[in-house]
Amino acid sequence: MRRVSIFGATGSIGQNTIDLIARAPGEYQVVALTGASNIAQLARDARRLKAEVAVTAHDHLLEELRAALAGSGIEAAAGTAAVTEAAARPADWVMSAIVGAAGLAPGLTALEQGGTLALANKESLVCAGQLMLSTAKAHGARLLPVDSEHSAVFQALVGEDMGAVERVIITASGGAFRDWPIEDLAKATLAEASSHPNWDMGQRITIDSASMFNKAMELIETREYFAVAPQQIEVLIHPESMIHAMVGFRDGALMAHVGPADMRHAIGYALHWPERRDLPVDRLDLAQIGQLSFRAPCETRWPALRLAREVMETGGLAGAVFNAAKESALDAFIAEEIGFNEMAIVVEEVLTQMSATAGHIDATMTLDNVARVDHVARQTARAVIHSRAG
Repeated sequence: MRRVSIFGATGSIGQNTIDLIARAPGEYQVVALTGASNIAQLARDARRLKAEVAVTAHDHLLEELRAALAGSGIEAAAGTAAVTEAAARPADWVMSAIVGAAGLAPGLTALEQGGTLALANKESLVCAGQLMLSTAKAHGARLLPVDSEHSAVFQALVGEDMGAVERVIITASGGAFRDWPIEDLAKATLAEASSHPNWDMGQRITIDSASMFNKAMELIETREYFAVAPQQIEVLIHPESMIHAMVGFRDGALMAHVGPADMRHAIGYALHWPERRDLPVDRLDLAQIGQLSFRAPCETRWPALRLAREVMETGGLAGAVFNAAKESALDAFIAEEIGFNEMAIVVEEVLTQMSATAGHIDATMTLDNVARVDHVARQTARAVIHSRAG
């Protein structure tokens, strides 16, 4: 029986992972489930899966979690340290689906146990890709991608020689504003940015899709995970979201991964790898779909893509700065302190300011330095936001 843990269990990726695991109860022993403020869901899933421990990231919710688990025999814990401690519990397979930079420390801890880490937390590779990969290598752990685009690239590369790869193309739906006149973006509201045309996701990632900051993060993630040069990575707008990625080879061949817009495919591939097993996802009827469309992204409309390429060229801890500034700008947009277009302006200003200060972007990549730079970048972003709001 495989021991599994799910970090970020109450989010959409976590819930889809639980759906797959619950369909085969005799195959899995659930070690740890972690979540944030949705205590009812966390406790319900912990009871259903008979988890050993359930952890909320919020200290003040510990008593609520204990009460929800009363009589179950399931251990309850709370706080960021408790989340990391749960990651140290031996498991064969761990889903890393915590949102944001908070997923980095638990992910590293899980890798140190030498099992398989299914990575849906893109911030880990953006902020500290070299550290994640070197930790996995040092402990004999395996890192498997769960983002649909990177899972698609991974699958397209099975049995292939990386030396034969010319380019990697990741697709983007274009988000809520893909067909808007560019001059209207400055007036985009929070409600409009929070509605995705293809996917049912959380608010933050839906807004990141509209601004293409999500795809910008995935550009950096592609470079880190597959060790390809920035100029080899392309983005293509594909509104139907059927082709998740393509890999081009030096003989002119282009391998495309085609599948339904259902995250259970990428999760299931990582869960069962290296096998392929039956999954409860729709089978595509290409004749009914009729046609697929593509277009090049406009970096004037989506400046996040340009910023991501600059971050890749800079290297070092620029990714950590980029992510922290992006999260801060997103917080400010959700709080309606800044407009939609101002998010990219804030991120660019933070990158500019911190690039000019020694000891930030050029610091050695350690967990402590990533955390320090993340903190400084958030402070810097708040100052930039305050100056714009004022």
